[in-house]
Amino acid sequence: MTSYSLRSASPAKTRADAVVVGVVAGDKGPRLCDAAEDVSKAYGRRLRPFLSTMGVTGKAGEAVKAPSRDEVNAPLLVFVGLGPDPTDPIAVRRAAGVAARSVPNAASVALALPSETPELVAAVVEGHRLGGYAFTAYKSAKTETTEPADVVVLTGIARRSEATEALERAEVLADAVAMTRDWVNMPPKDCTPPLLADLVVAAHKEVTKGRGAPKVKLEVFDHEQLAEMGCGGILSVGDSSESPSRLVRLTWAPKGATAHLALVGKGVTFDSGGLTIKPSSSMVNMKGDMAGAASVVAATLAIARLGLPVKVTAYAPMAENMVSATSTRPGDVITMHNGTTVEIANTDAEGRMLLGDALSMAVEDAPDVVIDIATLTGHMQLALGDKVGAVMGTDDEVAAVLAAGVAAGEQHWRMPIPEEMKERITSSKVADLLQHDWVRWGGGLYASAFLREFTGGLPWAHLDIAGKEMNLGGPYGHVPSGATGFGVTTLVQLARGLAEA
Repeated sequence: MTSYSLRSASPAKTRADAVVVGVVAGDKGPRLCDAAEDVSKAYGRRLRPFLSTMGVTGKAGEAVKAPSRDEVNAPLLVFVGLGPDPTDPIAVRRAAGVAARSVPNAASVALALPSETPELVAAVVEGHRLGGYAFTAYKSAKTETTEPADVVVLTGIARRSEATEALERAEVLADAVAMTRDWVNMPPKDCTPPLLADLVVAAHKEVTKGRGAPKVKLEVFDHEQLAEMGCGGILSVGDSSESPSRLVRLTWAPKGATAHLALVGKGVTFDSGGLTIKPSSSMVNMKGDMAGAASVVAATLAIARLGLPVKVTAYAPMAENMVSATSTRPGDVITMHNGTTVEIANTDAEGRMLLGDALSMAVEDAPDVVIDIATLTGHMQLALGDKVGAVMGTDDEVAAVLAAGVAAGEQHWRMPIPEEMKERITSSKVADLLQHDWVRWGGGLYASAFLREFTGGLPWAHLDIAGKEMNLGGPYGHVPSGATGFGVTTLVQLARGLAEA
């Protein structure tokens, strides 16, 4: 495990296997950021020609390795591009992630990146931790890369308590995102609903053990209990599988809590589409269909570790959507937890059935705000791509999520719930609601209108993160290939905003 610390020593005088220096893309050519100013002085007039010779521009995503010669007390210099604004935490976080992948085998690394404020210190630590993430649990051969044992953030505020606290917060957030990535990356046979619930139990035990640890209540409901509770939506999906459904509820209720936040996350551990079976190519990454559940669990445990004075109840419904003799059929009518009847039209629109039950349970707790997060619809992936999440819901809550995303370094975009969607979701001739209507346009908006029926009129926002849970391309910034952990930092930042309101 890498140890992170702060130090006020200069990068030119710091002994390490590698020194990472941030480069700003200026109007007059590249320049080193303020944290690397003494490196610039050490090179003197030779620096600009040296950068030019190495092809360094300072553009975001750039990483250029160079021998340090005698100017720096390390054998390797790594120039990392920050783009034009070195005060932007998002740019710094991404640059730190690039740095982590650019120095894979150094035992010790010094980071001379913008760190003049606690916010920037946090961005450096979080970005470096997450940029160096790799999922190797199923690799039979030893990988050629190793994590550094020691990483030092070189900052002029190293002795300030706010900087140390920022580092500690960043490590908690990075732990939460990494845990989410681990779970989403797991093969689906090793992450069925019972096994995913076991992972939650183990993570909960780790966070709450020991004197002074946060007290988080954990409840795990099995198939029989879900049936007794009337969770027809969850069971309509999970009864197609040999692996029985689960629902996990976490409760963080600190003294003096200023608000009550309910989090609900979709936990479909594998989605074949059910009888409305998916094309083979569309099933490949369906192990990630439980990313919403993983996100709310990780965010809740992080909120507790941070001691935020906000009550949180998190619901993670878990089911596997398979094809069998017990699969729900198109045309079946399901009674949800709150008594609403739903006509099934498409068994591949299963996520809203889990969320409907869990949302109706969450509103029974009378929270101030309800947030759900799910890999819900391909429509939103088509609309916004693989890096921007969709947000729908009541005005104030959508605005709060958007603001939290900006602070957390995640991109979200507001989408509407047009009033005509009400007519579409209530068009069933045999039930209260129609689960799906096969109209080609507006499917993501339809799904959010359907979910709204289970929110009890409470302040609510829905995050559709379809396509954001897995990065199918190469790594970028602090995001690796594979599972991303998208949404976790937004949820934690949202809770922090409620605490500060």
